[in-house]
Amino acid sequence: MKIGVISDIHGNYEALKSVLHELDRLGISEIYSLGDVVGYYSQVNECCEELIERDIPNLMGNHDWYLSSGGFCPRSKSVNDCLEYQRKIIKKDNIKWLRESVVQRFVGNIHMVHGGWSDPIDEYVREPSEDYFSNIAGKIFMSGHTHIQVLKQYGDKTYCNPGSVGQPRDRNPKAAFAVVEKGNISLHRVDYDIDKVNELMIKAGFNDSNYKALKKEERYYAGFHKI
Repeated sequence: MKIGVISDIHGNYEALKSVLHELDRLGISEIYSLGDVVGYYSQVNECCEELIERDIPNLMGNHDWYLSSGGFCPRSKSVNDCLEYQRKIIKKDNIKWLRESVVQRFVGNIHMVHGGWSDPIDEYVREPSEDYFSNIAGKIFMSGHTHIQVLKQYGDKTYCNPGSVGQPRDRNPKAAFAVVEKGNISLHRVDYDIDKVNELMIKAGFNDSNYKALKKEERYYAGFHKI
């Protein structure tokens, strides 16, 4: 089994295109999304439709839930400003597709969620311990949500966060993803056109604060950890 795992695209179609191009180059056609296809950036329709066209299954992320349920983020005005804009532009078919996202998925011996295993949509798994996974069935665990790429071994169990396609928060601006092949996991990064993302956001009526969150500057990442 050779699969690609992506997460936290957040409406950043420029980053998604680069990641999918690299997965194509690697000969990987079976791809799974750990959620948060929408949020933050302006090309939510393009991102949804690319995953739909490629038949890439999606897990329900917290931003996917906010947008598809009509809810809002309780933690951030900037997130809600983005949601308000995205509600105006997203197509009904894409909302319907988001609502069909499940909260967990098993792919072979891989257990996938967006957040964590006590709260699949909104738990932050930043530094899990061996004890955290001891009572959860499975061998390989994958989640997103933190936007920080992680690969750690806990006894006979492996945890991986593939990182964020659309807004990495580990001071590496390159789009992130993971590949699983015969039980072995590798982490990957690719460049993309960040300036074009900013141009599209300005055209949509936003300032450059979201753009700065894509740059390799620690002070901007710190403010996004709880969103």
